[in-house]
Amino acid sequence: MENSGIYTNYGPINQKFEKQLVEQMFSGVGQCVTVCNATIGLMMALKYATRHKDTRVARYVIMPSFTFAAAAHAALWAGFIPLFCDIDPDDWMASHESENELLRQYGEQVAAIFPYATFGNATDIARYTALEKQTGIPVVIDAAASLGAHDALGQGFGTGSPHAIVCSLHATKTMGIGEGGFIYANNPDMIEALRAMGNFGFGQIRHATMPGLNSKLPEIGALLALSGLERLESVVERKRRIEQMYYDLLPGFGFQQQRGARISYQFMPVRLPPRFAAYRHAILERMKEKRIGTSTYFSPHLHEQSYFAAHSKAGDLHATRALASSIVSLPLWHEMTPEMVGYVCQELMNACHAADM
Repeated sequence: MENSGIYTNYGPINQKFEKQLVEQMFSGVGQCVTVCNATIGLMMALKYATRHKDTRVARYVIMPSFTFAAAAHAALWAGFIPLFCDIDPDDWMASHESENELLRQYGEQVAAIFPYATFGNATDIARYTALEKQTGIPVVIDAAASLGAHDALGQGFGTGSPHAIVCSLHATKTMGIGEGGFIYANNPDMIEALRAMGNFGFGQIRHATMPGLNSKLPEIGALLALSGLERLESVVERKRRIEQMYYDLLPGFGFQQQRGARISYQFMPVRLPPRFAAYRHAILERMKEKRIGTSTYFSPHLHEQSYFAAHSKAGDLHATRALASSIVSLPLWHEMTPEMVGYVCQELMNACHAADM
């Protein structure tokens, strides 16, 4: 990189990473463009997908409230109002019944459908492709945590998708480089346009022909990403073995129903049994005392957060509220030992029973 003097602007290292990423993770099918972070990637993908929409009429983006704040911010920055749907209580992704109900209610006011592949779960892309053809409403898929996940056929999640699949390379993800991400699609025209949008909208040399911003991933980020690809498969497989330990050691706790062949979890999402959910704060405080890091993705869910509550609309969110109030995120990294996992599980159960006494 130093010898080339090229540090950004889709340089040779970035080009090598994009090519290798598609070959290794998407069976050589489709194209991708890197971005400096996935939030900007979501903004660009939504802007591109809705480019033919009259925003005076089509103002809403249907999306789940059980997701990260970045998704709602992206919709707002792209010029739309989040319209929150409920989730499926089993797989924790957008409820198709809830999406359909909002489509019936809002009709032509819906600019885009914006499902989230929750925690890397394999959302039904074929269903969304059919829905887009039926309604004319474009689809963008937030797949922030999906790199390394497999669909039901054992392919990299999103392989062959006609819709933009936006993935994160944030430090918290299974393959993190600090900040970064990419947009994948089996649509060369889309990827070419997104690449131009990410370079100030320059569809011609130094000539803006479309909406633009600066989303380019620096060469140093692409270099880290290339290195990460070399280890990704072994890291994911180690984490899968740890994931299975959690299932075995936490009977009675709730886990996400997997729709694909593999989820590439960045942490271990667990649902507390109903008798313990009311004591979640006390349980997590005890875990902290035992030097165990935990979190509560995604609680509060988006429509419970003051900014989004004031700048969005929502349908019935009863399943979202129930899950958000009982979710716990446990540590999961590829170098955890069985002893570590056992300690986390035992202390979680101890904390639950102590809080319930």
